[in-house]
Amino acid sequence: MGFAQQSGPPASPKQMAYLKALLVKAGHDDFRTARHEYGLTQRQGGGKFTSKEASALIDRLNGIEPPEPPVQVGRSAEPVDRADRADELTGTRGELLRGMPASLIAAELERRGWNVTPPA
Repeated sequence: MGFAQQSGPPASPKQMAYLKALLVKAGHDDFRTARHEYGLTQRQGGGKFTSKEASALIDRLNGIEPPEPPVQVGRSAEPVDRADRADELTGTRGELLRGMPASLIAAELERRGWNVTPPA
């Protein structure tokens, strides 16, 4: 996206007036003072919204929750800290390696500079 371009048609004056009224009701003087609380961009803080952005913020200010994002298959929807994520990756890598022939693993390790000897 180029400089100063928006993705979509601009919000209507009616949407902007309603949005401004909702922000005043929430205790803000203008879009700039609401910027950090609502995660608005610099452009939005200056009062420039696309119609979709304005609709989404109106819904948010009215307490209407957006639909849940689709759940990714094979992943937990709950936040995971880095240690748990590392354990999960280690487990997944181990499962992948268990199904791989030892000769392929040995060849890859040798390619990376390791010395490989078969078990006794």
